[in-house]
Amino acid sequence: MKILIVSTLKRKITKEVTASRSQIIYRLAKGLAEKGHQVSVLGTADTVIDGCQTIPVIEKGWVDLPPAENPFFLEVSTLVQLAEKIVKIQNNFDIIHNHLYPEFFTSIIENRLKVPMVTTVHVQWTDFIDETLSLFKKTHFISISKAHRALFKKANFYRIVYNGIDTDLFSLNDQKDDYLLWIGRLSKAKNKDGSFMDPKGVRFAIQLARETGRRLILAGNVEDFEFYEKDVKPYLSDKIQWYGPVAKEQIIPHQEIVKLMQKAKAFLMTINWYEPFGLVMAEAMSCGTPVIAFDRGAVSELVVDGKTGFVVPYDKGLDGLKEALLKIDKINPKNCREHVVKTFSMEKMVNGYEEVYLEIIKKTKR
Repeated sequence: MKILIVSTLKRKITKEVTASRSQIIYRLAKGLAEKGHQVSVLGTADTVIDGCQTIPVIEKGWVDLPPAENPFFLEVSTLVQLAEKIVKIQNNFDIIHNHLYPEFFTSIIENRLKVPMVTTVHVQWTDFIDETLSLFKKTHFISISKAHRALFKKANFYRIVYNGIDTDLFSLNDQKDDYLLWIGRLSKAKNKDGSFMDPKGVRFAIQLARETGRRLILAGNVEDFEFYEKDVKPYLSDKIQWYGPVAKEQIIPHQEIVKLMQKAKAFLMTINWYEPFGLVMAEAMSCGTPVIAFDRGAVSELVVDGKTGFVVPYDKGLDGLKEALLKIDKINPKNCREHVVKTFSMEKMVNGYEEVYLEIIKKTKR
């Protein structure tokens, strides 16, 4: 097949970029090329994926461009350019697979396309996104988990395809140190009272460590430095540490993240929002590290309660996390690893999308 992968313009796609959406695009495109398909990636000029052709729309991603007087105008302008580029080059491909940020923007050209388009919806459910997706009848929307799909009441989804990780990179290590690990995003979104929403639950992770006396390593990207200064920095100590730079982009190399995950006693997924998938959970378990997570969104689809970690009812809060932590040594690292290799590997994801492409192409040609 000749496949056009429509990438995000937010950032480049390379082996080194660690953002979740970027990793999925990289692994999918590379995996499809390795299976003999002709894969082109529409995105930034500095995107580099082994075996794939890059078709540039802009030189660099939004996060790497010089500051603009009006970023909104810049971003929308480049999105329009990308959409027009798709229309222009569509006849060179058998299928278009869209991962744009935001996902729904590409659907504004669906009536101008003669080639079928698949769009993976990476973003969390909201009522306005549900409403927007429901406007487009020709785009084949893909959800990344059953829980994610169930939240949408109006949008029409074609299939569920789980994300996949590089199980060779995130390799098994059953020798653990005595620290807990949390990796996430300090969101800039605020509640009505001015407090930070904390969708990824860093406050729960810190509170758990403080009340149990456990060592905790925190890492991730900081969208608003005020969040870090108010809710994280005051609690840092010999036992609670922030790993890596405090920056808007997560720039810790993959190999360092792997080492953190391999040695952790447990990975904490103390989320407050409905997680669409949660790539870090699969990565941690692939390293043999059990996950302690609130039962929000797709958590129970990734974590096998009592076998690869513990799924804690959200209403049990901190007490539920403490109970799970007391049982963490009962989890066999090899069970964590085997579960991910079987269910959430890169190969599994690539094969899933390949089946979707062939099915849609065959149906379209009838």
